[in-house]
Amino acid sequence: MLSNKVFKSVLKSMLFIWVGLFALVAFSQEQKPNVILIMTDDQGIGDLACHGNPWIKTPNIDKFYKQAVRMTDFHVSPMCTPTRAALMTGRYPINNGTWATYKGRDALAEGALTMADVFKQNGYKTAMFGKWHLGDNYPSRPTDSGFDVAVHHKAGGVGELSDYWGNSYNDDVYYVNNEPQQFSGYCTDVWFQEAMQFMDKNKDAPFFLYLPTNAPHSPFIVDEKYAAPYQHLVGNKIVGAEFYGMITNIDENFGKLEAYLKEKKLADNTILIYMTDNGSGGGVSPDGKLGFNKGFRGKKGQRTEGGHRVPFFIRWKDGRIKGGKDLNELTAHVDLIPTLAGLCNLNIPKEMRLDGIDFSPVLKKEGKLEDDRTVFVHNRQDWRTPYDTDEMAILTEKWRLVNGKELYDIEVDKHQDTDVAAANRDVVEGLLLKNKMFLDVAKAGFEYQEFPVSIVGNENQKEIKLTIQHAIGEDGGIWKPEQVAAGMKNRNNTHAIKVETAGKYKISCMRWPKECAGPILGIPGENPKNQYEYKTVHPEKVRIQIANQIKEQTITCDIESADFIVNLQKGKTMLVTDFIEKGEAFGVYYTYIKYLGN
Repeated sequence: MLSNKVFKSVLKSMLFIWVGLFALVAFSQEQKPNVILIMTDDQGIGDLACHGNPWIKTPNIDKFYKQAVRMTDFHVSPMCTPTRAALMTGRYPINNGTWATYKGRDALAEGALTMADVFKQNGYKTAMFGKWHLGDNYPSRPTDSGFDVAVHHKAGGVGELSDYWGNSYNDDVYYVNNEPQQFSGYCTDVWFQEAMQFMDKNKDAPFFLYLPTNAPHSPFIVDEKYAAPYQHLVGNKIVGAEFYGMITNIDENFGKLEAYLKEKKLADNTILIYMTDNGSGGGVSPDGKLGFNKGFRGKKGQRTEGGHRVPFFIRWKDGRIKGGKDLNELTAHVDLIPTLAGLCNLNIPKEMRLDGIDFSPVLKKEGKLEDDRTVFVHNRQDWRTPYDTDEMAILTEKWRLVNGKELYDIEVDKHQDTDVAAANRDVVEGLLLKNKMFLDVAKAGFEYQEFPVSIVGNENQKEIKLTIQHAIGEDGGIWKPEQVAAGMKNRNNTHAIKVETAGKYKISCMRWPKECAGPILGIPGENPKNQYEYKTVHPEKVRIQIANQIKEQTITCDIESADFIVNLQKGKTMLVTDFIEKGEAFGVYYTYIKYLGN
C-alpha cells in the first residue's frame, strides 16, 4: 500500500495534471473565434456607398468596409436559393440539387450536411435568424440542418404564400424552432434583435450565427423615415426610394450589432462577414441604364457579371484579417465552408464532398490560389437540371463565357460590352471543355436526380404543409398571397414526399391556409391587416393521386377542407392534388398531410 505521504504526493500531481488539462481545454475553447455571417437579399454590388454609389447612405457598413478585407472578385449564383444551398453545403447547385427558387428545387436533400453541421460537430452553438429558403418541411428546415436555434420566415420571403398568411414585414408571425410566434416590429429589426439575444445567452461559448435578412427583397416595404431621403431619386426615375430605405435600415442594424460586439468584448475574436446573395433586385433597371452597378452589367437572375459578383467583406482582428485591403482572387460561395474551416481549425466530415477551395491562406497572407481557378454558374428556374450551355457562365481570372457563346475579357472589359468569342475560339472551346468535364462528373455522381422530399410519418413534424408555390409542374409560378386571394390558377400540382412510417394518413386539400381558413368555394372570414382582395373559385371536385391510388371528392358549398384517408407504405412517392373546374384541372393551393397511425 502507498504511504499517506506518497498518496498525497500522487494526488497532488494528478490534481496539477487535471488543472492543467482543464486550463488547456478552456484556453482552446476561448481561442475559437465566433463567426457571424450576414447575407442580405437582392442587394447588388452597387447598392453600397463604399462601392461608389452616389445616392445611398450606408455609414456603418462603409466603416466596416474600411476595416475589413474585401474579396473583390467574389461570386454567387444569380438567384436566392442556389446561392444559399451552395453556401450551406459547399457544393454547386447542380451537385446539391437546388438550382431554382420553386418547382420542387428549392429545398435541401435529405441528409445534406451543412455549414451549421460542421460548426456544431466542432463544439459551436449554432443559430440562424431571417430567410432560410432551403425547405419548409422536415428534413430540410434549419433545425434539421444543424441549427440549435432558428427564428425565420418560410419560403422565399416574408409574406409569400407559403409563409404565415398575413405577414407584411411589420408585427409578423415567425417560426421559432418551427413553432409560430407573434413578434412586434420590423422584420430586419427582429432578426438583429434576436441575434443579439442569442449572443447574450451564448457569449461564453463559441458560436456560429447565420443572419440572412429578407431585406431588401421585394415587396419594398420600410418605414417612411428610411425611404424619405431617397424620394427625389424616384422623380428622376433612378431607383425606388423604399429599396434604398430598406438597405439604410439594414445599415442602422449593422451599426447596432457592431456596438453590441464592442460592448460585450466580442468584436476582436469574432469573424464578421458581410455579403449578399445575388445581383441587385431593385437598384438597377432591367436594361441597366438606370441605377448604380459599380460599372458592371446585369442584375438579379442574369449571368453577366452584375448578376453574380457581389460584395464580400470579412474582418477578424485577433486573426489579423483586417486593415481595409482588397484581394482580387477569384472566389465563390462554395468556398466558405473550407475557408471558415481553415480559419477556425474545424474538422470537416469525410462524407462531405466539397466543390470549393480554402482561401484562408490568402486572407492570412500565407499563400496564394492556383492561377487556373474556374468557377461555374449554373441555375435554372425549373425542375429540370440546368445542363444546357445557354444556362450557365464559366468564370476564370481573365475570361467570362456567358451562355456558352459570349466571351468577355473581364480584365479590360468590365462592363462586358465586347464579345470576343470569334477572335478567341481556342479559349471558348477550352472553357466549354471544362464545363463538359464538370457536368460529366456531376451526372456520373449525381445522387440528387430525384427531387428533395418532404417526409411524413416522422415525429419531428407530425403534419406537413405543401403549397402550390413549391409544386412541380410546367406552368409559371404562383408565390404571392394576393395571387392566391385573387384565385390565380396554374397546373403545378405535384409534390415529392417520403413515407417514413407505413400506415393511415389524412390528406387535406384546402383553398386557404389553416391560419386564415375559409370555405373552398368562398372566402375567409377575416382579412389580416386588410391586405388582399378576395375572389372565389368554383371547382366542383378535388382529386388526389398517390402511390397508385386515385381518389375524388365532390365539393359542397361550405367545406373548408376536402379530406382523404389513404393507406401508404414506406418509401418515396409523388402526390398530385388538383381542383377540377368544368373538366379542367388546376393545382390545389394548400395541402396538409398528417399521420393517423397503423
